[in-house]
Amino acid sequence: MTHTRFESIGAYLPSTVVSTRDLVAQMSYQPPFDLEQITGIAERRVHDKRPDSLEDSFVLARRAAEDCLSRSRYAGADLDVVISASITRYHGDNVFQFEPSFAQQLARSLGATRAIHFDVSNACAGMLTGVAILDRMIRAGVVRNGLVVSGEQITAIAETAVKEISEMYDPQFGSLTVGDSGAAVILDESTSETDRIHYVELMTCSEYSHLCIGKPSDRNQGIALYTDNHQMHKEDRSRLWSRFQTDFLAKRGTTFAEEGYDYVVHHQVGSKFIRNVNNHGEKAFGTPMPESLSVVEKYGNTSSTSHFVVLHDHLRSGRARPGAKYLLVPAASGVVTGCVSATISSLEV
Repeated sequence: MTHTRFESIGAYLPSTVVSTRDLVAQMSYQPPFDLEQITGIAERRVHDKRPDSLEDSFVLARRAAEDCLSRSRYAGADLDVVISASITRYHGDNVFQFEPSFAQQLARSLGATRAIHFDVSNACAGMLTGVAILDRMIRAGVVRNGLVVSGEQITAIAETAVKEISEMYDPQFGSLTVGDSGAAVILDESTSETDRIHYVELMTCSEYSHLCIGKPSDRNQGIALYTDNHQMHKEDRSRLWSRFQTDFLAKRGTTFAEEGYDYVVHHQVGSKFIRNVNNHGEKAFGTPMPESLSVVEKYGNTSSTSHFVVLHDHLRSGRARPGAKYLLVPAASGVVTGCVSATISSLEV
């Protein structure tokens, strides 16, 4: 049976740092609570807006892909597939582009002229969705390798929120947590159990699809994201994941404890959210949770790139143990949940 692995990883974070305190200070309405204390987000990265060095979604994605290729055994011309998973698709100054696809343009830019290319869109689970598709393509023998990449110039929604928030329960408060970034991973065939993606499984709970609505702002201040989270308690989100994971592992004849995960990476919504999910998981699975990796404090919620920004940061820190087993847990509007398990030994940053 064919298995896949993460062959290389790349990321790009803009150099501009904006603190939560500075962001809130720009608001005409001053909330009666400490946003940094509630979210755990001290700062985030924001793309370069200067015309001669503009870091739009495409540039962020391309730089992450170039970083990924710089430590890969493959060159761009060797890639069989390029999958773009960006939520934001800015190419140029405030130009939101759907055609031609980002994947096609990135493939050409990277020299992947013979690669199959297509975009996927699944909110903050976008990159993990791309990984799931590419994993199946490699295992089916359709392709040998491929690149999944995303660039998120998403702080535009924070800029709108700063201008428009006028009350404590404004649905745009979640927009103040985001940060800009790029991330990329290359997958190919695994030849060792010490470097292997064990499974990638996602589930969309469509009954909750109304909870998050992104649209042009009704108040004409810019692009906006309205999040209707009060209709779904955070504990309900945790319960969806734990039930899904328990049922999935039961079908495999195993349990959470028996899987022996060394690290868990949740979607980087906020530090309190991550703690709550881990606390619920410990109770639901009846076993201590593995070490939880997080960078939300310094990068904020980087949307579709978040799991791989965390993984890249962890590998770069030098704290990663070769042969460690990672569990990546998506949490996206829709609502999307699931689990991605991988043992990593040769991935380097």
